[in-house]
Amino acid sequence: MNHTPYFEAIQLIERLHRHFLDVLKVELDKRNIQDINNVQSMILYNVGDEEMTVGELTIRGYYLGSNVSYNVKKMVENAYLIQERSIHDKRSIRVKLSDKGHELKNMISDMFERHERQIQGSDVTDERLAALNDALKRLERFWANQANFSGGF
Repeated sequence: MNHTPYFEAIQLIERLHRHFLDVLKVELDKRNIQDINNVQSMILYNVGDEEMTVGELTIRGYYLGSNVSYNVKKMVENAYLIQERSIHDKRSIRVKLSDKGHELKNMISDMFERHERQIQGSDVTDERLAALNDALKRLERFWANQANFSGGF
């Protein structure tokens, strides 16, 4: 079967996501970090220096296809996140990184910076990455429209 560029892009996006999570898992394993998984690590990284609700994590798409509440619970249990009730809305729970969480976030930032240095001088230029990002954002908007309007443009 002859695959179209659209179909190939779908497969490549999925494969790249899995490869990236594998790379992150190797990084965690190198440091003997076993109380958090790669998906949880990315959720933690995306919380960053902010304080947010579980709902905000979900809306921002930081859940990466996993159950956000479960992952947040595990990260709180393993002392990566601090969970507090909102002072303004007692029903709302806010999360932020603990010191341990900040250490892991910094480790991931260092990994990203190392990767950027390693990729310099290759044919994966900033211009090509910017063009790729633009195409992916357009595809994201297209899919969001498909999901929101049942197939309309």
